Amino acid sequence: MAADRPQVLVFDVNETLSDLTPLRGRFEDVGAPGHLLPTWFAGVLRDGFALTAAGAYADFMSLAHDGLRTLLSGLGEWTGDEEAAARHILDGFSQLDVHHDVPDGVRKLSKAGYRLTAMTNGSVAGTERLLDRAGVLHCFEALSDVSGPRCWKPAPAAYRYAVERVGVRPEQAMLVAVHPWDIDGARRAGLHGAWLRRGASVYPRTMTPPSRSAQDLRELADALAVARQEGGDVHGEAG
Repeated sequence: MAADRPQVLVFDVNETLSDLTPLRGRFEDVGAPGHLLPTWFAGVLRDGFALTAAGAYADFMSLAHDGLRTLLSGLGEWTGDEEAAARHILDGFSQLDVHHDVPDGVRKLSKAGYRLTAMTNGSVAGTERLLDRAGVLHCFEALSDVSGPRCWKPAPAAYRYAVERVGVRPEQAMLVAVHPWDIDGARRAGLHGAWLRRGASVYPRTMTPPSRSAQDLRELADALAVARQEGGDVHGEAG
């Protein structure tokens, strides 16, 4: 395979593979509005990015716990137990499932000969549970998280760590992610990037564009399988 075509696909995990929607119900269980989920998750990412920019590090669950306590304490009429509520919401991560398109897409990519790995701002243990429940853990040769480089994506060192673990150069790998900031980070670190739109229609003009985009993983897998079979270019729209 030519050096400019990906041999390895590096998957983001949170929201790219995992469906966080059920966590809305966890918020509602503790008497908080379910629509707070995206606000809270965005805040966790912000704090992880901020610590990385400052040269510091904290793991996802620690920041997620702090974020929940802060968010819940700021709700005017909420009078619950912040610690118990935070634990209840975070326990939901262990029960998350993948998006419906993920198992078929992963199996097709593996069958097509791509090497699959994952790099998450979360944890390897959580990724392992998620993929095992989906029946596709065996398709992945390595799982990585940011505790290794001790910096969160989109720091370049996080992507370098992921590709070095599987013995390839950045240009031989493609990040698959739903987040434009993750695609931008991977592209700046020398990887290709495949953006899963999952209903989004606009990619930010201020960020490095993806090498490919697709609505979901099934569509991306179809396109990459054909490209590999025909020896085609990694760049181009799927679908």
